[in-house]
Amino acid sequence: MLTVDFERLGLRAGDRVLDMGCGGGRHAFEMYRRGGDVVAFDMDADELAGVLELFSAMKEAGEVPLGAEADIKQGDALQLPFADGEFDRIVAAEVLEHIHADVDAIKELVRVLRPGGTMAISVPRWLPEVVNWKLSDDYHNAEGGHIRIYTDHELVDKVTKAGRFNDGTPGDAMIYEGKDYAHGLHAPYWWIKCAVGVNNDEHPLAKAYHRLLVWEIMKQPKTLKLAGKVLDPLIGKSMVLYFRKPEQSLAGDVASDV
Repeated sequence: MLTVDFERLGLRAGDRVLDMGCGGGRHAFEMYRRGGDVVAFDMDADELAGVLELFSAMKEAGEVPLGAEADIKQGDALQLPFADGEFDRIVAAEVLEHIHADVDAIKELVRVLRPGGTMAISVPRWLPEVVNWKLSDDYHNAEGGHIRIYTDHELVDKVTKAGRFNDGTPGDAMIYEGKDYAHGLHAPYWWIKCAVGVNNDEHPLAKAYHRLLVWEIMKQPKTLKLAGKVLDPLIGKSMVLYFRKPEQSLAGDVASDV
């Protein structure tokens, strides 16, 4: 179940790509299938072990093009162990809402993206997330849970200012290129879960809707694909923002003028 549109991101075979906060690896796997040189990055060693195992299985099964590479790296989003400008593309899907120092994490993402590179950041969309928080404290008070709700304007502002120096002068300020919404069918499921209890997986309504989502993911029936396209812009659970780092470094221009 992908959130990011890789055509819009501009992913091409051979691109050096980072999946920051990869979790179970869904986006990393797709980027590998598309021929990327992929690094799946996360703090969770157990999750990463599973991702690495599937990377190997994909290669053995011939699911990736010749020359594609994939590896894992464990670490802290606030101190990415990568060189400046190392990546052509970056994905940070459903991770910033978990990080207290989100601006510091964003600055690290901007730092490791090359000039001219692109980045996709997805977070829970404001309206569906507000409903979840109103219905259930357990939804966001869980350990490692969501600690903030973003508006599109707030997140765009944080990312586009992430390359500025501490005195406010321009650095490698990111360019905002637009947004999408995804997973419109999933928002009602979480509203149900929050209403009946986020851990109450046996509630009949929650079980029935979960079966519907499994059917959507596994079989991709045309009726549910159409329903998703209608619901995504209305109540899509995820918001995806796309950015580009300028080819010309403003930071370099400022330094040269000093």
